[in-house]
Amino acid sequence: MGTITRNFANNLTTSGLLKPTAFNNDSFDNVTAVPSGSVETGDMQFISSATASASASIEFTSGIDSTYKEYIFYFVNMRPQTDNVQFDFNVSTDGGSNYNVAKTSTAFRAYHYEDGTGGDLGYRTDLDLAQGTGFQNTIFSLGNGADESCAGSLQIFNPSSDTFVKHYISTLEGLSYSDLTVSCFVGGYANTQSPINAIKFQMSSGNIDSGQILLYGIN
Repeated sequence: MGTITRNFANNLTTSGLLKPTAFNNDSFDNVTAVPSGSVETGDMQFISSATASASASIEFTSGIDSTYKEYIFYFVNMRPQTDNVQFDFNVSTDGGSNYNVAKTSTAFRAYHYEDGTGGDLGYRTDLDLAQGTGFQNTIFSLGNGADESCAGSLQIFNPSSDTFVKHYISTLEGLSYSDLTVSCFVGGYANTQSPINAIKFQMSSGNIDSGQILLYGIN
């Protein structure tokens, strides 16, 4: 019984909830229902996703509220229709009616050519903003070749605060139109005390040919 008790205890959280790892196909053979609140759901919760198909932009106008203190967007194979463009975002405090919140940011990037002929790490003034209300660039020089795209993430912290500015961090990696790998890191804040409740993604020119964006909330 000691081994059985220890195995059972290992499947419980400190608050007495069953961990997700406690379940497998066999464990559900004779289970018809699990009481609400009895299973730990984890700290990262999926909210929604959007898939681009020759889309002018992708907007998330719901799901960003006071439920979570942090929201994270994951970008999967975002491919532009136009060659040599940037992938951008902007935020809204009125549900997406306007995307014009002032932002201040800093940015740097690293790159390396496929043939190994060169590489560099440096600050990018063309990606930063100084109380700019336009779109925030996250990565530049994206190619529209069949195998070219970018991927990464954007974190926004406590967007529903009515006290503090809204900090964000983006990290993206992409295949450039000039056959190099480029990694861009952007950090900044939306300079508003009003809650942010919508966000819009687009290319600096042309449509988003394909790609998927997934939104998660972090407890």
